[in-house]
Amino acid sequence: MCRWVAYMGQEIYLESLLFESEHSLIDQSLSARKSQVTVNADGFGLGWYDERSEPGLYHEIMPAWSDCNLKSLSAHIKSKLFFAHVRASTGTATNRSNCHPFAYKNWLFMHNGQIGGYESIRWHLDRLIPEHLYNQRKGATDSELIFLLLIANGLEENLEQAVQITIKQIEKIMLDNQIDDAFRLTAVISDGEQLTTIRYSNDDQPASLYYKLFDGHLVLASEPSEHSTKGWQHVCPNHMGVIGHQGLVSRPVFV
Repeated sequence: MCRWVAYMGQEIYLESLLFESEHSLIDQSLSARKSQVTVNADGFGLGWYDERSEPGLYHEIMPAWSDCNLKSLSAHIKSKLFFAHVRASTGTATNRSNCHPFAYKNWLFMHNGQIGGYESIRWHLDRLIPEHLYNQRKGATDSELIFLLLIANGLEENLEQAVQITIKQIEKIMLDNQIDDAFRLTAVISDGEQLTTIRYSNDDQPASLYYKLFDGHLVLASEPSEHSTKGWQHVCPNHMGVIGHQGLVSRPVFV
């Protein structure tokens, strides 16, 4: 499973979370603790907001720990809101178009999980993407597909409703094709102003997701970025919500 981290708060250099924290994302790419997959070496990516309305992106296919460009960029880019992701492929190719985060206009999205039986139902799922969005389909991952379906289902107008519709669409196709494997969706989405998180699974094993409020900022991550878990809280399974400086305000995905 992939590992990722999202940050919102006072402006900082990206390296502080990617390299300098005790259990940084780069450390997790080599030795994840809350994942079935210890090494995440199938590419990585950054997405960050600055003075422009649309986020910047950087994707690379080499392991994150071996990219000197990442080390340099993260030491010079400052942001108040950014995403970082290290990838462990669930079957699709290792190339830049399959690396997270994904962007559309002012939106960023990244994901950990999988659609069960994805390769056997991918044709059916791709047909759910409307024609006007299909040219945004750059890669082959289920993650990018989920993001495009969220957009098609009204992400920009009503994110919670878009999540509910998208999950129902995917699960219907899985049911119609007798797919019994799990559908797990642990993701974060941002419009550049706030973070919305989703932790969903149709079995009892959702991918891990934690958050912590610090003085002046918050971190949302697949696993704590410190050796101690003190102050880190789980996002409840099958919940989604907005995370801000007062904490996480969440509700069940389906009520």
